[in-house]
Amino acid sequence: MAERSDLHNRGIQDILIACVDGLKGFPEAIASIFPQTEAQLCVVHQIRNSLRYTSKDQKAFMADFKPVYRADTKAAAELALDELETKWGEKYPIVLESWRSKWELLSAYFRYPKAIKNPFIRPMQ
Repeated sequence: MAERSDLHNRGIQDILIACVDGLKGFPEAIASIFPQTEAQLCVVHQIRNSLRYTSKDQKAFMADFKPVYRADTKAAAELALDELETKWGEKYPIVLESWRSKWELLSAYFRYPKAIKNPFIRPMQ
């Protein structure tokens, strides 16, 4: 990762959270240089990708989806995701599978207090 020397030259020794856009291998590349860094997939990118598949039902889908990314805890988000899948899973299985398969990287921000989580969810409020 060429940026490592640039980041190192700027004095960065460690990164707490790296929010990445879903580029394949990026979380692993970060972990190889900053092993303690927590990778968080960008929720906004994931939502936008999901909306490409729900074009006919975007408003209704998003209304039902907001409880997932706005949840106060990971457990509450998972419950909301279960409810979303019950309602929309048959119609949009690709969307729900995408969230499920990436859930660990999409839900990392739930481990942090609201003051830290807000930057991840603010654009969609």
